Amino acid sequence: MPYGQPPPPPGPHHRQPAYPPPAWQPPRPRSGGGAGVVVGAVFGLLALTFTGLVLVGALIKSSRDSVSVSPVAIPTFTPPERSTERPGDGRSGEPEPRTSQPSAEPSETTETSEPRRTLNTSLKNNSLYANRGLPRVNCPAGSGSIYSHSQLKSLILKTSRCMDKVWSKTLQDRGIAWHRPGYAITSRRGRGACGDFPQTGSIVPYYCPRNTTIYASTTAMAKGSGNALGYGQITDWHGAIISMMAHEYGHHVQQLSGLSNTWWQQTLESGSRSGKLALSRRFELQATCFGGMFMRAAAASYPVTPARRNTLYYFYSRVGDHPGWPRDHGSPANNNRWFRQGYEKNKTFQCNTWLAPSSTTS
Repeated sequence: MPYGQPPPPPGPHHRQPAYPPPAWQPPRPRSGGGAGVVVGAVFGLLALTFTGLVLVGALIKSSRDSVSVSPVAIPTFTPPERSTERPGDGRSGEPEPRTSQPSAEPSETTETSEPRRTLNTSLKNNSLYANRGLPRVNCPAGSGSIYSHSQLKSLILKTSRCMDKVWSKTLQDRGIAWHRPGYAITSRRGRGACGDFPQTGSIVPYYCPRNTTIYASTTAMAKGSGNALGYGQITDWHGAIISMMAHEYGHHVQQLSGLSNTWWQQTLESGSRSGKLALSRRFELQATCFGGMFMRAAAASYPVTPARRNTLYYFYSRVGDHPGWPRDHGSPANNNRWFRQGYEKNKTFQCNTWLAPSSTTS
Protein backbone atom coordinates (compact mmCIF):
# COMPACT_ATOMS: atom_id res chain seq x y z
CA MET A 1 0.00 0.00 0.00
CA PRO A 2 1.48 3.41 -0.94
CA TYR A 3 2.68 5.49 1.96
CA GLY A 4 0.61 8.58 2.52
CA GLN A 5 -2.64 6.81 1.67
CA PRO A 6 -5.07 5.70 4.37
CA PRO A 7 -5.89 1.99 4.42
CA PRO A 8 -9.15 1.00 2.73
CA PRO A 9 -12.29 0.82 4.87
CA PRO A 10 -12.24 -2.57 6.56
CA GLY A 11 -14.95 -5.13 6.09
CA PRO A 12 -17.13 -6.15 9.01
CA HIS A 13 -14.90 -9.17 9.68
CA HIS A 14 -11.93 -7.01 10.66
CA ARG A 15 -13.16 -6.27 14.14
CA GLN A 16 -16.17 -7.43 16.02
CA PRO A 17 -18.50 -4.48 16.63
CA ALA A 18 -18.12 -3.23 20.17
CA TYR A 19 -21.84 -3.00 20.86
CA PRO A 20 -23.92 -4.81 21.63
CA PRO A 21 -20.82 -6.26 23.32
CA PRO A 22 -20.35 -9.94 24.08
CA ALA A 23 -21.36 -10.89 27.59
CA TRP A 24 -18.61 -11.46 30.12
CA GLN A 25 -17.86 -13.23 33.35
CA PRO A 26 -16.04 -11.46 36.18
CA PRO A 27 -13.04 -13.43 37.47
CA ARG A 28 -13.62 -15.64 40.46
CA PRO A 29 -12.65 -14.29 43.87
CA ARG A 30 -9.31 -15.57 45.11
CA SER A 31 -9.32 -17.46 48.38
CA GLY A 32 -7.74 -16.04 51.49
CA GLY A 33 -7.60 -12.56 52.94
CA GLY A 34 -11.29 -12.40 53.78
CA ALA A 35 -12.07 -10.93 50.35
CA GLY A 36 -15.70 -10.12 49.60
CA VAL A 37 -17.86 -10.65 46.56
CA VAL A 38 -16.50 -9.31 43.26
CA VAL A 39 -18.30 -6.17 42.16
CA GLY A 40 -20.26 -7.05 39.05
CA ALA A 41 -20.63 -10.78 39.72
CA VAL A 42 -24.37 -10.33 39.19
CA PHE A 43 -23.73 -10.14 35.49
CA GLY A 44 -23.60 -13.97 35.36
CA LEU A 45 -21.81 -16.04 32.75
CA LEU A 46 -20.14 -13.42 30.59
CA ALA A 47 -16.83 -12.60 28.67
CA LEU A 48 -15.71 -9.17 27.41
CA THR A 49 -12.61 -8.52 25.37
CA PHE A 50 -10.81 -5.24 25.72
CA THR A 51 -9.32 -4.68 22.30
CA GLY A 52 -6.27 -2.56 21.68
CA LEU A 53 -6.18 0.43 19.37
CA VAL A 54 -6.46 0.07 15.57
CA LEU A 55 -4.32 1.76 12.97
CA VAL A 56 -5.69 4.77 11.16
CA GLY A 57 -4.53 7.78 9.19
CA ALA A 58 -1.68 8.43 6.82
CA LEU A 59 1.37 6.26 7.47
CA ILE A 60 4.13 8.64 6.45
CA LYS A 61 7.42 7.25 7.68
CA SER A 62 9.40 10.36 6.87
CA SER A 63 7.50 12.50 9.39
CA ARG A 64 7.61 12.13 13.16
CA ASP A 65 6.00 15.42 14.18
CA SER A 66 3.35 15.19 16.85
CA VAL A 67 -0.14 16.62 16.57
CA SER A 68 -0.60 19.86 18.46
CA VAL A 69 -3.39 19.42 20.99
CA SER A 70 -4.43 21.29 24.08
CA PRO A 71 -3.94 19.64 27.49
CA VAL A 72 -6.96 18.30 29.32
CA ALA A 73 -7.92 20.22 32.45
CA ILE A 74 -8.86 17.72 35.17
CA PRO A 75 -10.01 18.82 38.65
CA THR A 76 -7.92 17.88 41.66
CA PHE A 77 -9.01 14.62 43.25
CA THR A 78 -10.64 14.77 46.69
CA PRO A 79 -10.26 11.43 48.50
CA PRO A 80 -13.32 9.93 50.22
CA GLU A 81 -13.41 9.61 53.98
CA ARG A 82 -11.97 6.47 55.50
CA SER A 83 -14.19 3.85 57.04
CA THR A 84 -13.77 0.70 59.08
CA GLU A 85 -15.48 -1.41 56.41
CA ARG A 86 -13.45 -4.05 54.61
CA PRO A 87 -13.05 -3.39 50.90
CA GLY A 88 -14.95 -6.00 48.94
CA ASP A 89 -13.11 -6.25 45.66
CA GLY A 90 -12.81 -10.02 46.02
CA ARG A 91 -9.12 -10.46 45.21
CA SER A 92 -5.97 -11.11 47.20
CA GLY A 93 -2.66 -9.49 46.44
CA GLU A 94 -0.99 -12.73 45.34
CA PRO A 95 -0.54 -13.74 41.67
CA GLU A 96 -1.69 -17.31 42.26
CA PRO A 97 -4.64 -18.69 44.23
CA ARG A 98 -3.90 -19.61 47.81
CA THR A 99 -5.73 -21.71 50.34
CA SER A 100 -6.75 -19.88 53.47
CA GLN A 101 -5.55 -21.24 56.79
CA PRO A 102 -8.00 -21.28 59.70
CA SER A 103 -7.35 -18.45 62.12
CA ALA A 104 -8.00 -18.20 65.80
CA GLU A 105 -11.32 -16.74 66.91
CA PRO A 106 -10.66 -13.12 67.95
CA SER A 107 -11.46 -12.21 71.52
CA GLU A 108 -13.85 -9.43 72.47
CA THR A 109 -10.90 -7.24 73.51
CA THR A 110 -9.13 -7.50 70.14
CA GLU A 111 -8.82 -4.09 68.50
CA THR A 112 -8.17 -3.22 64.89
CA SER A 113 -4.64 -1.85 64.59
CA GLU A 114 -5.59 0.63 61.88
CA PRO A 115 -8.82 1.62 60.12
CA ARG A 116 -9.63 -0.26 56.95
CA ARG A 117 -10.37 1.75 53.84
CA THR A 118 -13.57 1.73 51.90
CA LEU A 119 -12.65 1.59 48.24
CA ASN A 120 -14.43 3.96 45.92
CA THR A 121 -14.98 2.06 42.68
CA SER A 122 -16.84 4.84 40.87
CA LEU A 123 -15.64 6.18 37.54
CA LYS A 124 -15.32 9.84 38.54
CA ASN A 125 -14.01 9.56 42.11
CA ASN A 126 -12.25 6.21 42.17
CA SER A 127 -9.76 5.50 44.97
CA LEU A 128 -7.10 4.98 42.30
CA TYR A 129 -7.02 8.70 41.57
CA ALA A 130 -5.61 9.63 44.99
CA ASN A 131 -1.90 9.12 44.45
CA ARG A 132 1.15 11.05 43.30
CA GLY A 133 1.79 9.22 40.05
CA LEU A 134 4.05 6.35 39.07
CA PRO A 135 7.57 6.26 40.50
CA ARG A 136 10.56 6.01 38.21
CA VAL A 137 11.51 2.46 37.32
CA ASN A 138 14.79 1.08 36.01
CA CYS A 139 13.71 -0.68 32.82
CA PRO A 140 16.38 -0.71 30.07
CA ALA A 141 14.97 -2.10 26.84
CA GLY A 142 18.03 -2.78 24.75
CA SER A 143 17.90 -2.89 20.96
CA GLY A 144 15.65 -5.84 20.18
CA SER A 145 13.85 -6.03 16.84
CA ILE A 146 10.07 -5.97 16.68
CA TYR A 147 10.30 -8.32 13.69
CA SER A 148 11.86 -11.10 15.78
CA HIS A 149 9.23 -13.03 17.72
CA SER A 150 11.66 -14.21 20.39
CA GLN A 151 13.16 -10.75 20.91
CA LEU A 152 9.84 -8.91 21.01
CA LYS A 153 8.22 -11.49 23.29
CA SER A 154 11.20 -11.31 25.64
CA LEU A 155 10.97 -7.52 25.74
CA ILE A 156 7.21 -7.61 26.39
CA LEU A 157 7.65 -9.97 29.33
CA LYS A 158 10.65 -8.04 30.65
CA THR A 159 8.90 -4.69 30.60
CA SER A 160 5.77 -6.27 32.07
CA ARG A 161 7.76 -6.80 35.26
CA CYS A 162 8.53 -3.09 35.29
CA MET A 163 4.80 -2.38 34.95
CA ASP A 164 4.19 -4.75 37.86
CA LYS A 165 6.66 -2.86 39.99
CA VAL A 166 5.17 0.60 39.57
CA TRP A 167 1.49 -0.28 39.36
CA SER A 168 1.53 -2.71 42.30
CA LYS A 169 2.92 0.02 44.53
CA THR A 170 0.41 2.58 43.28
CA LEU A 171 -2.57 0.28 43.77
CA GLN A 172 -1.50 -1.12 47.13
CA ASP A 173 -0.78 2.36 48.47
CA ARG A 174 -4.47 3.07 47.91
CA GLY A 175 -5.61 -0.17 49.55
CA ILE A 176 -6.39 -1.85 46.21
CA ALA A 177 -5.40 -5.51 46.07
CA TRP A 178 -2.98 -6.24 43.25
CA HIS A 179 -1.92 -9.31 41.35
CA ARG A 180 0.10 -9.74 38.19
CA PRO A 181 -1.80 -10.27 34.91
CA GLY A 182 -1.14 -13.35 32.83
CA TYR A 183 0.42 -13.20 29.37
CA ALA A 184 -0.09 -15.27 26.22
CA ILE A 185 2.30 -14.04 23.52
CA THR A 186 2.42 -16.01 20.27
CA SER A 187 4.13 -15.55 16.93
CA ARG A 188 1.01 -15.98 14.82
CA ARG A 189 -2.48 -16.64 16.13
CA GLY A 190 -4.09 -18.21 19.16
CA ARG A 191 -7.31 -18.55 21.08
CA GLY A 192 -7.77 -17.12 24.55
CA ALA A 193 -10.47 -17.04 27.19
CA CYS A 194 -12.14 -14.09 25.43
CA GLY A 195 -11.78 -15.38 21.86
CA ASP A 196 -9.27 -15.51 19.02
CA PHE A 197 -6.25 -13.25 19.10
CA PRO A 198 -5.92 -11.39 16.99
CA GLN A 199 -9.32 -11.53 15.36
CA THR A 200 -9.35 -12.27 11.64
CA GLY A 201 -7.92 -9.33 9.73
CA SER A 202 -6.88 -7.55 12.93
CA ILE A 203 -3.56 -6.92 14.65
CA VAL A 204 -4.52 -5.73 18.09
CA PRO A 205 -3.68 -7.37 21.42
CA TYR A 206 -6.41 -7.63 24.04
CA TYR A 207 -6.89 -7.88 27.77
CA CYS A 208 -9.38 -10.49 28.97
CA PRO A 209 -10.95 -9.71 32.37
CA ARG A 210 -12.32 -13.23 32.66
CA ASN A 211 -8.86 -14.55 33.53
CA THR A 212 -6.96 -11.21 33.74
CA THR A 213 -4.65 -12.17 30.88
CA ILE A 214 -3.13 -10.13 28.05
CA TYR A 215 -3.05 -11.83 24.64
CA ALA A 216 -0.95 -10.69 21.67
CA SER A 217 0.53 -11.83 18.37
CA THR A 218 3.98 -10.40 17.74
CA THR A 219 3.83 -10.89 13.96
CA ALA A 220 0.43 -9.23 13.64
CA MET A 221 1.48 -6.24 15.72
CA ALA A 222 4.74 -5.72 13.82
CA LYS A 223 3.80 -6.63 10.26
CA GLY A 224 0.01 -6.44 10.10
CA SER A 225 -2.66 -8.96 9.17
CA GLY A 226 -4.76 -8.93 6.02
CA ASN A 227 -5.71 -5.33 5.24
CA ALA A 228 -4.85 -4.20 8.78
CA LEU A 229 -1.46 -2.50 8.79
CA GLY A 230 1.05 -3.29 11.52
CA TYR A 231 2.45 -0.90 14.08
CA GLY A 232 5.81 -1.41 12.38
CA GLN A 233 4.48 0.54 9.41
CA ILE A 234 4.34 3.63 11.61
CA THR A 235 7.65 3.06 13.43
CA ASP A 236 9.97 0.10 13.87
CA TRP A 237 11.04 1.31 17.33
CA HIS A 238 9.94 -1.21 19.93
CA GLY A 239 8.81 1.51 22.37
CA ALA A 240 5.60 2.01 20.39
CA ILE A 241 4.53 -1.63 20.79
CA ILE A 242 5.54 -1.62 24.46
CA SER A 243 3.37 1.47 24.97
CA MET A 244 0.48 -0.54 23.49
CA MET A 245 1.16 -3.32 25.97
CA ALA A 246 1.14 -0.62 28.67
CA HIS A 247 -2.33 0.34 27.38
CA GLU A 248 -3.46 -3.27 27.88
CA TYR A 249 -1.92 -3.23 31.36
CA GLY A 250 -3.99 -0.10 31.92
CA HIS A 251 -7.08 -2.28 31.45
CA HIS A 252 -5.75 -4.55 34.18
CA VAL A 253 -5.45 -1.52 36.46
CA GLN A 254 -9.03 -0.61 35.61
CA GLN A 255 -10.13 -4.14 36.44
CA LEU A 256 -8.42 -4.24 39.84
CA SER A 257 -9.61 -0.78 40.87
CA GLY A 258 -13.26 -1.50 40.06
CA LEU A 259 -13.37 0.94 37.14
CA SER A 260 -14.11 -1.91 34.72
CA ASN A 261 -17.13 -3.22 36.57
CA THR A 262 -18.58 0.24 37.08
CA TRP A 263 -18.05 1.12 33.41
CA TRP A 264 -19.65 -2.15 32.34
CA GLN A 265 -22.66 -1.63 34.60
CA GLN A 266 -23.22 1.84 33.17
CA THR A 267 -22.86 0.40 29.66
CA LEU A 268 -25.59 -2.12 30.37
CA GLU A 269 -27.81 0.62 31.75
CA SER A 270 -27.26 2.94 28.77
CA GLY A 271 -30.27 3.00 26.50
CA SER A 272 -28.54 4.03 23.28
CA ARG A 273 -25.75 2.81 21.06
CA SER A 274 -24.19 6.28 21.01
CA GLY A 275 -24.18 6.33 24.82
CA LYS A 276 -22.48 2.93 25.00
CA LEU A 277 -19.84 4.00 22.48
CA ALA A 278 -19.19 7.23 24.37
CA LEU A 279 -18.56 5.22 27.54
CA SER A 280 -16.24 2.89 25.65
CA ARG A 281 -14.17 5.78 24.30
CA ARG A 282 -13.66 7.22 27.77
CA PHE A 283 -12.69 3.77 29.03
CA GLU A 284 -10.16 3.13 26.26
CA LEU A 285 -8.66 6.62 26.33
CA GLN A 286 -8.12 6.24 30.06
CA ALA A 287 -6.11 3.07 29.42
CA THR A 288 -4.06 4.99 26.85
CA CYS A 289 -3.38 7.68 29.46
CA PHE A 290 -2.24 5.00 31.93
CA GLY A 291 0.07 3.65 29.22
CA GLY A 292 1.59 7.11 28.83
CA MET A 293 2.21 7.24 32.57
CA PHE A 294 4.24 4.03 32.42
CA MET A 295 6.36 5.19 29.49
CA ARG A 296 7.19 8.33 31.46
CA ALA A 297 8.08 6.25 34.53
CA ALA A 298 10.50 4.17 32.43
CA ALA A 299 11.75 7.02 30.23
CA ALA A 300 15.13 7.65 31.90
CA SER A 301 16.35 4.05 31.64
CA TYR A 302 14.39 2.65 28.68
CA PRO A 303 15.45 5.21 27.41
CA VAL A 304 12.80 7.47 25.91
CA THR A 305 14.87 10.33 24.54
CA PRO A 306 13.18 13.57 23.43
CA ALA A 307 13.28 12.27 19.85
CA ARG A 308 11.72 8.95 20.90
CA ARG A 309 9.12 10.81 22.96
CA ASN A 310 8.13 12.63 19.77
CA THR A 311 7.98 9.28 18.00
CA LEU A 312 5.44 8.13 20.58
CA TYR A 313 3.44 11.32 20.14
CA TYR A 314 3.45 10.80 16.38
CA PHE A 315 2.48 7.15 16.84
CA TYR A 316 -0.56 8.05 18.93
CA SER A 317 -1.65 10.64 16.39
CA ARG A 318 -1.94 7.76 13.91
CA VAL A 319 -3.93 5.23 15.93
CA GLY A 320 -7.56 5.35 16.91
CA ASP A 321 -10.99 4.81 15.42
CA HIS A 322 -10.86 4.10 11.70
CA PRO A 323 -13.64 5.34 9.40
CA GLY A 324 -16.16 2.56 8.99
CA TRP A 325 -15.47 0.96 12.37
CA PRO A 326 -17.35 1.59 15.61
CA ARG A 327 -16.28 4.82 17.30
CA ASP A 328 -15.31 2.99 20.48
CA HIS A 329 -11.63 3.93 21.05
CA GLY A 330 -11.46 7.64 20.29
CA SER A 331 -10.14 9.71 17.41
CA PRO A 332 -6.41 9.77 16.58
CA ALA A 333 -6.21 13.36 17.85
CA ASN A 334 -7.69 12.36 21.21
CA ASN A 335 -5.51 9.25 21.48
CA ASN A 336 -2.55 11.55 21.02
CA ARG A 337 -4.03 13.97 23.58
CA TRP A 338 -4.55 11.34 26.30
CA PHE A 339 -1.22 9.59 25.77
CA ARG A 340 0.48 12.97 26.18
CA GLN A 341 -1.68 13.70 29.22
CA GLY A 342 -0.40 10.56 30.92
CA TYR A 343 3.20 11.02 29.81
CA GLU A 344 3.52 14.70 30.68
CA LYS A 345 1.48 14.86 33.90
CA ASN A 346 1.99 11.34 35.32
CA LYS A 347 -0.92 11.52 37.76
CA THR A 348 -3.75 8.99 37.81
CA PHE A 349 -6.34 11.67 38.51
CA GLN A 350 -5.13 13.46 35.38
CA CYS A 351 -6.26 10.34 33.48
CA ASN A 352 -9.83 10.77 34.71
CA THR A 353 -11.50 10.77 31.31
CA TRP A 354 -14.90 10.54 33.05
CA LEU A 355 -14.63 14.20 34.12
CA ALA A 356 -13.20 15.43 30.82
CA PRO A 357 -15.15 17.44 28.22
CA SER A 358 -16.81 15.27 25.56
CA SER A 359 -14.77 17.05 22.88
CA THR A 360 -11.63 15.38 24.29
CA THR A 361 -13.17 11.90 24.25
CA SER A 362 -14.78 11.91 20.82
